[in-house]
Amino acid sequence: MTREEITALFRRREAAWRAHDAAALAADHAPNAVVVSPTGGVLEGREEIQRVYQIWFTAFPDLQFTEYDFLIDGERVALLMTVTGSHSGDFFGLPASGRHVQAVCAFHYTLKDGVIVHERRVLDFTGVLIQVGVLRAKPAVG
Repeated sequence: MTREEITALFRRREAAWRAHDAAALAADHAPNAVVVSPTGGVLEGREEIQRVYQIWFTAFPDLQFTEYDFLIDGERVALLMTVTGSHSGDFFGLPASGRHVQAVCAFHYTLKDGVIVHERRVLDFTGVLIQVGVLRAKPAVG
């Protein structure tokens, strides 16, 4: 893929994120793609990938992201962003808390033949759980 094609793919994905279109986001992955995610574990195939996108969009119906950095190196892409939203629906079995969540995320993608074949998501999931009230942070002793 050319740099322009990769940029176009990720601009289309940005629109799908803003529309909370889990099907469109999953369609950008190869049928046998793998996503490694702190929230879903190792996801294999579009159906599982779409399921986890949908969990996030259902749990945080106002979920938004702000892109910090977008790096392209051949057919590898790194995307750094912040996600924010209100916990208004079930989230992996956790009932809605109504609390606001903010997390910095780093996504690393490997592309082949115009689709994502591998993705690794890095985010502070423990921090998300603290923000929704599932876990309590222990103050640091100094």
